[in-house]
Amino acid sequence: MIDLKEIARHIRELILTALVEASSGHTGGSLDLADIFTVLYFNHMRHNPRHPDWEDRDKVVLSIGHTAPVLYATLAVAGYFPEEEMMTLRKLGSRLQGHPSYEFRLPGLETCSGSLGQGLGVALGMALAAKMDGKPNRVFCIMGDGEQQEGSVWESAMAAAHHKVDNLCAIIDRNRLQIDGNTENVMAIDPLRDKWVAFGWHIIEIDGHDMSQIKMALELADQETGRPTVIIADTIMGKGVKSIEDNNQWHGKVPSKEQIKEFLYELY
Repeated sequence: MIDLKEIARHIRELILTALVEASSGHTGGSLDLADIFTVLYFNHMRHNPRHPDWEDRDKVVLSIGHTAPVLYATLAVAGYFPEEEMMTLRKLGSRLQGHPSYEFRLPGLETCSGSLGQGLGVALGMALAAKMDGKPNRVFCIMGDGEQQEGSVWESAMAAAHHKVDNLCAIIDRNRLQIDGNTENVMAIDPLRDKWVAFGWHIIEIDGHDMSQIKMALELADQETGRPTVIIADTIMGKGVKSIEDNNQWHGKVPSKEQIKEFLYELY
């Protein structure tokens, strides 16, 4: 039986060690998405690391490209490439760039990302194409909550509902923090649920660190017909390392070689 909590812990360990080796990157958001990525790749999605270009695979679009370490670590643990390659993160010539780059053809990577607000439109195009072709693919778009301040998100949300793209599921990392502080102080996005309801989406709100709730939400999204689903996942930035949790200073900061021992200890 797969131990999802142990997989999530190992993904967080890979994230931290890779970031320390790179001496740059985004720690907080990468850590807090580990539970969601674990359930997606190890419990829910249809995908095959041996055949990453399988036509009927489900797809993940990481709209918040700066949290690339969690995507890379998950793909490595799932078997898309050796875990040792995580130590090349952000290095010259590496397939693991600071933001996902399709140029390097990393197995399991579906698209480039980095400019916030763009991912949902890309995911919508993928999902709509699959529906038009009669394919079973489901598309999952991972977005940040600060990203909800982008107008392009809402253009895509409106189009997805209009076209009844029910094989599209957006997941919002609602940790309430962005680089400049609390989202509600920078530019308030609440009431977030009401906004998505108004745009015609099916809404599910969960604890983004509760594996059973993540599983249930994804299953409900699969069952929804006639409209796309958005899962608003309440998370804690830096989850797993108590000493940095819920601290936006760790949005784009990495631990030192001295700190990493303490941080890895906290994961256990």
